[in-house]
Amino acid sequence: MSRDISIILPAKNEAESLDALLPELRRQFPDEEVIVVDDGSTDGTIDVCNRNHVKVISHVYSMGNGAAIKTGARNAEGNILVFMDADGQHTPDNIRSLIEKINAGFDMAVGARQIDTHASFARRIANTFYNKLASWMTGYPIEDLTSGFRAARARHFRKFLYLLPNKFSYPTTSTMAFFRSGLPVGYVPIKAMNRSGERKSHIRLFHDGFRFLIIILKIGALFSPMRFFLPISGLLFFTGLAYYGFTYYNWGRLTNMSAILFLSSLFTFLFGIISEQISALHYKDIQETKRRTLR
Repeated sequence: MSRDISIILPAKNEAESLDALLPELRRQFPDEEVIVVDDGSTDGTIDVCNRNHVKVISHVYSMGNGAAIKTGARNAEGNILVFMDADGQHTPDNIRSLIEKINAGFDMAVGARQIDTHASFARRIANTFYNKLASWMTGYPIEDLTSGFRAARARHFRKFLYLLPNKFSYPTTSTMAFFRSGLPVGYVPIKAMNRSGERKSHIRLFHDGFRFLIIILKIGALFSPMRFFLPISGLLFFTGLAYYGFTYYNWGRLTNMSAILFLSSLFTFLFGIISEQISALHYKDIQETKRRTLR
């Protein structure tokens, strides 16, 4: 292990779980930088951090998990950033596996939870769906889109901070952004432990699941716009064609609705082309940085 590894834990009212987790982190990684980002906690989170001699950065009010991740990444000194939850479901034992993956040439390593460690059957189905959809969007196999246990090279991760939402879905955004930039992402199988004190996840399956879907579509449009716009354009075109066939057969004419559908298909296709160009410009600096690094 290297001294320039920073372990970052976003925490909100996690004093109980941190009281067990931090001593174990300190035992296994006595020389690494450990940062706990206190996201407006009202319990003894700060006291627990001070007792275990870890760096703590506090938000004056709760800003969200993603905001805590960004604060930690900005203040970390290490060249490799390790992110893990503070609620006890991620174990320090798996950190070395993530670092080994990074040292093997990957720019991000993700702890992929085994299917039987998800909290419920419905959550397993939802995560499987999101993984498949994101894999199709990116063209790369994504084993665990929403895992918050990951390691990444700091110089790359910080370039995407402005893309990350302030709430819980930073893993989704960061994974897809790395793929879009041509930065290799690897996976390490892990078992997610039960949350400390049998606490329930803050994620609401249906409400936040819809938000995940919107984020996937948004980042997908940024990642590969034509994968997003082309199916929509095709659907509008063939709907217009079918409706035109129906109206021509019955009344022998082209209706305004068919014309609107054809024009909508054309405009959507053009939006896709323009978005592809914008997306290429957006990642130009990332590609330049990667080329300079390889030299």
